[in-house]
Amino acid sequence: MRKETMTRGTFLTGAAAVGAGALVGTALTGQAGAATSPRAGTHPAPATDPRAGGRPGAALADARTTSGRGLVHRGVMYECEDGERRHTGWNRARMRSDMRAIRQDLHANSVVAFGTGVERLTATAREAAEHGMHVWFQPRMADVPEREILDHLAETGSQAELLRRQGARVYLSVGCEFILFVPGIVPGANAVERIENMLKGNWDPAAAQRKLKRFIGLAAKTGRRVFHGPLTYGSAHGDQVDWDLFDLVSVNYYSYFADPRGYAKELTPYRKWGKPVAITECGTCTFEGAPEAGGMGWDIVDYSKPKPEVRKGVRRSEHTQAQYLGQVLNVFEQLDLHAAMVYQFVTSDAPHRRARRHDLDIASYSLTKAIWKTEDHPTARWHWEPKESFHAVARHFAHAERRDRVRAGGGA
Repeated sequence: MRKETMTRGTFLTGAAAVGAGALVGTALTGQAGAATSPRAGTHPAPATDPRAGGRPGAALADARTTSGRGLVHRGVMYECEDGERRHTGWNRARMRSDMRAIRQDLHANSVVAFGTGVERLTATAREAAEHGMHVWFQPRMADVPEREILDHLAETGSQAELLRRQGARVYLSVGCEFILFVPGIVPGANAVERIENMLKGNWDPAAAQRKLKRFIGLAAKTGRRVFHGPLTYGSAHGDQVDWDLFDLVSVNYYSYFADPRGYAKELTPYRKWGKPVAITECGTCTFEGAPEAGGMGWDIVDYSKPKPEVRKGVRRSEHTQAQYLGQVLNVFEQLDLHAAMVYQFVTSDAPHRRARRHDLDIASYSLTKAIWKTEDHPTARWHWEPKESFHAVARHFAHAERRDRVRAGGGA
């Protein structure tokens, strides 16, 4: 199976070159099309859990019995991809160490294994499960024919089902924001070309929505065929998705409001589907003003330079990132959402450097900063260090975990 052709670096470089800042935000927030209204009375029964004697919805029982108790799943996203350089891609030994840190130091009870490669997605998910964490599989193959994307999903889903039948708590997400990464929905051979066509008006939003709906349907059908636990899809905020196809409503959410009530107003409509609501991505970058930039925080790097540079006037601020995450996690708890997953654990190809203009970690959403052994070359001995946001999220997760134990009668 051919792997995806676009890496993080080529995507960001290309997106910056075509001036994609404003449009990527539009595409990812679903503003290219009108919002759809949920249809009452058409929700299918939740997935049946064979381990629960075939009782419908047993795998989602925790979502229906926690009203007033905050989030059920609190976790982080973990990337399973080839790196831009030899030593920055997924590594089994490093992953195992990271899973220990995610459970013991970050106090997460859930992990999203996302990316490509069935073997590494499965290995990551299995390791997380062995640490007692709830697992989300999310295959993300991009810029290849539909058949390859669906085959990769089917193989991943089959492994997710095997792990689920072995007793792990597993969800399957059939993909992420297909409008940008699946060929044929918007013209273009890759995500950057699709963005450029959107910028130039060389696309039909209504036709794109029809194609998106069709492919989401195919992905849902593929997922159901091989996986019998809870199913979802990583949508962008505002996307038009028929949530009747899924067991959970999931949204990648990067909004910012000075008044926290704004988050509740924006997220409450997702409850209309009568299903658990999960924040499958949330976070912000590491500079002053990053929360206001939302999902476009990465756009403060000039990738046209021989060595990418952070634009002038941008000031690193770990405190800004930590404060934002603390605020939105509190909101998600108060709204009794089903899950919240912080994007992401580490961004190995965006190293922290002493020189501000080359400190790519400023434009990173990760809770840790990648420290390369040398300034420009990450040897096998590169490592990560926790940012202020890591400690803020760890405190939140640990407090919520203690609260849950007390409520369950297990003491502090």
